This record gives sequence, structure tokens and C-alpha cells, in this order.
Amino acid sequence: MEVSRMSKQTGTEPLLLDITGMTCAACSARIEKVVGKLEGVQEIGVNFALQRARVVYDESRIGPEQIENKIRGLGFGVLQKKLAEMSAEAAYTEAADELKKRALLGALLTLPFLWAMMAHHELTRAVWVPELLLSPWLQWAIATYAQFVIGYPFYFRAYQALRSGVPNMDVLVVLGTTAAYLYSHYLIFHPAGAAAMGHHAGMLYFDTGVMIFTIVLFGKWLEAKAKRQTMGSIRQLSGLQAGTANVVQDGRETVVPVGQVRPGDMVIVRPGDIIPVDGIVAEGSATVDESAVTGESLPVDKHEGGMVVSGTINTDGYLRIRATRSGSDTTASSMLRLLEEAQVAKPPIQRLADRLSGVFVPVIIVVAAAAFLASYYVMAPGETGLALATAVAVLMIACPCALGLATPISVLVGSGRAALAGIWFKQGAHLESLSRVDTVLLDKTGTLSEGKPAIVAIEAPAGRGDGENELLRQLAAAEQHSEHPFAKEIVQEAQRRGLPLPACESFEAVPGCGLRAIVEGREVLAGSVKWFRQLGFRISLQDQLGHIAQQGKSALCVAVGGKWAGTVIFADKLKPTSRNAVRRLRELGLRVVMVTGDRTAAAVAAAGQAGIQETYAEMLPEHKLELVQRLQKEGRKVLMVGDGINDAPAMASADVGAALGSGTDITKASADLYLLKNDLNGIAEAIRLSRLTLRNVRQNLALSLVYNAVAIPFAITGNLAPWMACTAMALSSLTVIGNALRLRNA
Repeated sequence: MEVSRMSKQTGTEPLLLDITGMTCAACSARIEKVVGKLEGVQEIGVNFALQRARVVYDESRIGPEQIENKIRGLGFGVLQKKLAEMSAEAAYTEAADELKKRALLGALLTLPFLWAMMAHHELTRAVWVPELLLSPWLQWAIATYAQFVIGYPFYFRAYQALRSGVPNMDVLVVLGTTAAYLYSHYLIFHPAGAAAMGHHAGMLYFDTGVMIFTIVLFGKWLEAKAKRQTMGSIRQLSGLQAGTANVVQDGRETVVPVGQVRPGDMVIVRPGDIIPVDGIVAEGSATVDESAVTGESLPVDKHEGGMVVSGTINTDGYLRIRATRSGSDTTASSMLRLLEEAQVAKPPIQRLADRLSGVFVPVIIVVAAAAFLASYYVMAPGETGLALATAVAVLMIACPCALGLATPISVLVGSGRAALAGIWFKQGAHLESLSRVDTVLLDKTGTLSEGKPAIVAIEAPAGRGDGENELLRQLAAAEQHSEHPFAKEIVQEAQRRGLPLPACESFEAVPGCGLRAIVEGREVLAGSVKWFRQLGFRISLQDQLGHIAQQGKSALCVAVGGKWAGTVIFADKLKPTSRNAVRRLRELGLRVVMVTGDRTAAAVAAAGQAGIQETYAEMLPEHKLELVQRLQKEGRKVLMVGDGINDAPAMASADVGAALGSGTDITKASADLYLLKNDLNGIAEAIRLSRLTLRNVRQNLALSLVYNAVAIPFAITGNLAPWMACTAMALSSLTVIGNALRLRNA
């Protein structure tokens, strides 16, 4: 929440940058440290897994160009997110292809060394090895090319890292390979060393550097491919955005780029087309597939007056849509923007990993130096080659790549999985906060209930015409000109039943009481029980009406031609999904509470239907806020769920605020997450996914630390060859990524 507040204060959207050239978590830490010190930069988060940065800055003190130039000065490439998404995708593909080429070239240069090794092991001595491959001069030539051509990017990035004072994985690789190369170089050109070897390369370590470069490059290439899999959710959301729209201009249909569509434009969508804008159906009907946006598995029928959102698919009908939101304001664009920002705003659990990564490299350099000295002076006195191999193995195995990937890769996959279910997290931090929630406060009207009055019963005296249909026909005719909330439901119910409505000859609204109208020459009265008593009517359903009030329902009395005609009963009905959603929340071990401004009778009745045992009714916005704060003082982690402006203060104060799809813009702005669907089951699903994601993060952190805890002692004692250490380092990163990918099927 802090980041979003700062963004609003500066009046500037956070700057999103794609960064190329980061090789480990220390790289992201270096960018954060250096750029974070710039005057005017208020907050920066760099996601190593996503290769992306989010910078909140004061535009009156610093501009985007200065920030980008500073990052480039550290040796990294920069792409602004306002550029086309494909340019970033192309940059990542190009980088992966370059890694692949260098890795394959490294593998080709490694083959002569692997072949030559067979002459030095008992099990493979029978294999013929050309004398040329045993020549130290050939090995020196191959190693020199590998060291300074294939290894050039490592040297360049290591130099940039040391210049900025934050060493990274490249520094470890360069230290290890250069030490092995220079020691082997010394043995060749030192006469005593050459004589002792008999001009053969049995004691040389040229193979160490070549193999390390090759394994690191292969590991990075595989890692890049695996990361691209985790980007599937974002790419899928990008695919929801239509490139063009069919717009009616001057009576003619014209194809224009979707970015040129403006609110109020009329857009035509045919069967099979992606709906390019948010809008209202002005003409036509169709079945729309909303699964990619809302997670709703069944197609939804859309008719005139219905709302449609961008990114959904018209499956079978013709629609003319009046655009209400277009371009970057559409639902699909907002989803993509929120998902991208959520990846870079770091959750609290990542801060520990970042701190560890920041000090890991310097500590490992010290440990490697100590391992060299211990090997040379204690474990194998005078054996420089063995001591060097021990130090190189320590440098390789201890790289903090897996530790740096542990959190962001899980958050990326978890929030992407949630986005495809129609659940939007504004920041990765909210994903973690939601997992710790133990109390859920639910608003009633519009959240648990439909939020609008619905007819639940029509009571007409027996023996009077066609009973309830006749009552409804005459009442609907009278209500055609009324703006009361009951009026629309009455008219729609009559239309649903196919009742022909006669003309209303005159209409008069009686404020606070009801209405008078003339229909088919007879006076129709409709209003409250109190008004009808004042008019002198004898109400035959007196006892029943009292019971109706206790259930939180409302009664509309009707008289036709001066005689009692019956009663129409209204209630704000519970959503069909609410009871199941409450059950799921309780199964997750959560305390579920209803908090509503509605009257007590209605609140208690709705709570009973939903299966909620704890209810607070007649609560003003300030009362809801006080309740949230009181629960927090008791040590509770509170989730507030609502859809109205009156819920916004409580949502902003809660540990996590959640808004439903029907919520107002103010409510959504106050929320930390919101649902595209107006269904509380999404809240239960969001909590489930947040808990799974946090568990996955902990597993990744444990895996990365276990790798180091197990392997470093082997490396220090000389029981792990450098190439084996390098392979284990690469496997640790791939293991973390693979574990995170399991969330895609959660």
C-alpha cells in the first residue's frame, strides 16, 4: 500500500522497465542499491525472475531518462514497458538465443578436454586418445579462446559489478575460471612445471574454466526457457487484447486500431471476435465466453443493456456495443498492468532473501579463500592445484541464484494463476498478506446479496380474477412511470410472465407513501402498510406482514378500484453462490462476520441463510472502520470484503481489502485485490491460492538453502569437483523454477 500512496502523491505512474543482462539475485540487489540512492527515487523494486523493475519517483526531481541511464551505466540493458509488449518479448528471445549459441560453442570446446580425460582414469584408459589432445599447448589455445571470447560477457558484467561495489555471480565465475586458467598457464610456462609434466597436460586445469563457462551458460539457457513458461499467464492476458475494432463512423463500419476507440463509439462484434472494449450492448444478443477474464466456465448470455468487458469472446451472435472504456482503461489492459506491477512490488518474505543475496557473494569469496588456505596448508600441504580446485568449487556451488529466484518466481506463477481465475492482486505483498488473514468481514448488500429488491411472493385475495397475474398486470401498468427501486422489478416480472400492460392514463407519486394511477379507468394505489392504514383500508394479512418484517422483507400494498387487491413481497435475495462461499471460508479456518448498514431484521435473516453466526447490523462507515481497528488490536488479521463506497474506509484500514466486480471505482481503488466476477467464491479461491503460493515460496527458500548447506561442506573438503559444483548450482535454480511451476495446476 505504501508504494501506491507514494505514486498518488507524486502524480506519476510508477515507471516499469524491462532489464536485460541480470544473471543473479545480486544483480537485482545492485540495481536497487545504486538507483535507490538517486535523488528523487522514492522506491524501487527489481524482480530478477521477471527481469523487470518498478520505480516510484518524484518527477519534479528526476526523470525516466536519468533512471534508465543509471541502470545502463551499471552494464544492463533497459526497455520501457510503455513500448510494445512484443519488443520486450523479442529482447528476451534474443538473449535466450545468444545464451544457447554460446553454450553450444562451449560444449564443442569442452569435447576435446573430456576426450583427453579418458587417458587419466583407470576405467577409460582403453579408449584411444589422440596425442594432440594431450598437448598442453592445444589445451592452452582452446582455453584461451573460451576464457576471453565465450567468457567476455562474464568479465564485462563482473567489472561493472565490482565498479558499483556489489559483487554478483559473474564475479564468482570470473574469479574461479581465471584462477584455474592462470595457474595452468603458469605450469606451462614455468620450466620446472613443464619438465615435471613431461610436456603432458595431466596436471593442468584448463578444462575447469571451459567446463564452468559451458555449464553456467547451459544452466542460464535452460533457466531462461523455464522462466518463459512462467510468463505464460502474462502472455495469455496479452492475447486477450484485440488489435483492431470495427467502429461505426458516419454510418459506415471502419476497422481502426483498438487504441483509437473512444468512450461513446459504437463497436460491432461478430461471432468469433474478441470484444475489444468495455461497454454496454446497444443492439443484438449473443453468448459470450468470459472464461479467460472472469474464470467463469459457462458462457454468459448478453442482451441489450448488458455489460461486456474486453478480452471476452463473442461465440455466436451479432453485437453493437457502446464503448465505455477503451485502450489502457479496459478490463484486459488493467488486468495486465496490475499483474505486471504485482510481480515487481516485493512481498515482505522476499526481503530476507534479498538481504541474504546481498551479502552472500562477499561471504562466499571469503569462505573460498579460507578453503584454499585450509587445503593448501592443512588437508593437502603444498598441493596448489587441489587447493585451487577446492576454492573454485566453493565459489561455484554457493552462487545465490536459486535464493534470488525463490520468491519472485512463485509470486509470478501464483498471481498469474489467480489472474486467470479473475482475481487481481495489486501487489505481490497483498498475496502474502492474504495468506495470513484469520477474520473475514463481509458486507451484505451487493456482496452477499444481489443488492437490489426482487419479488419473492405475490399475495392476492382468493377468488379475484386471475389472482396474482391480474394484480401484477395492473400494478406494472401503474409503475411504468415510477422511478422507485421496486418499480423496475415489478415491470420486469410482468414482462417475464408475458403479461400485456395497458396504458397508464394518469400517474402521481406520493412522496414517502406510494403512488396513485389510473389504469383501464380504475384507480390503482400502491404503497406502504402505514399509508394504507391511514387511507382506511382493512389489511387482511396483518399477522403475516409482521412476520415478513421480522424476516427483513418489504411489503408493497395494492388496491384497485378502491378495494384491497393484495400485497407484493420484496427481498434483497442472497446470491446463489454466497452460502457455498461462506462454507468454503469456514473450511479454511476463518472467522466469518457480516457487517452491514442494513436494519437488524434484514441482516439477521440474510446471515442465517448464508450460514453466518456473527452479525453487526445498522453500521455506518465509521462503525465498520472502528470494528476493523478493534479486531486488529485484538491481534486479528482482517480481510474486509465489500462493493460500496461506504465500505471503502474499512477496506483501506484492513490488513487486506477486497472488492467485488460490481464495486464502485472508489471501492476498487481502496482494495488490495478485486474480483472480476461478482461471486464470493473468488475470495475463498484467492485465500487458497495465496496460502499455496506462500507455502511454495517457503519450499523454494528451503530448497535453495539446503542445496548450499549440503554441497558447500563437500566443496570445502575437496570432495566436489568444480564442474560438479557448477552443475549442482544450475540444477538448484531449475529445481526452484520447477517447483514454482506446480502452482499453475493448483
